[in-house]
Amino acid sequence: MTTRDAFLAKVRQAQPPARPRPDVPLFNPAGGDLRGRFTTALQAMGGTCVDAAAAADVSAMIRERFGDAASIASATAEVQGTRTLTADTEPASLQDVDVGVVRARFGVAETGSVWFSEREYVVNALGYIVQHLVVLLDPAQLIDGLQDVYRRDDFRAARYAALVTGPSATADIEGVLIRGAQGVRSLTVVWLPD
Repeated sequence: MTTRDAFLAKVRQAQPPARPRPDVPLFNPAGGDLRGRFTTALQAMGGTCVDAAAAADVSAMIRERFGDAASIASATAEVQGTRTLTADTEPASLQDVDVGVVRARFGVAETGSVWFSEREYVVNALGYIVQHLVVLLDPAQLIDGLQDVYRRDDFRAARYAALVTGPSATADIEGVLIRGAQGVRSLTVVWLPD
């Protein structure tokens, strides 16, 4: 047994017994225009929303915004990338990708967040290492608030999950807002039905 295996075995033995997740209360839903609320919240965090009638429109939008020479890694069958992305792709190999394309499972109107698991990203680094993230979102897949996330079966079944709200940003140095400080420089949500 290697040192690593021995260490991991000790960690596993020291784990507390499993217990059920606590019930999350369901607060009064704000309801209303979920798409409008989502868009307002996302824009407040530096993201943008655009409409697309078809996947071809997304490809055209990417070329228009980021140029014909942009390298694209797509985790969707709907939008063709210039780089192949499979579960075996080395995360570090994405370090020079300009645009990542991924379909969110759902969006949260309260915060303008989109939800991903290992299934949507294919390679988890896709959401953090590329320069620009383009997110396909079916407007029918919007939920009201964060408390609704915990009630979803896909949330409970995911091994890895992330709620992403806008591009990476920081304002901790002299209160100056910097976008793309530790992750993607831009996040664009494209309204595109499944």
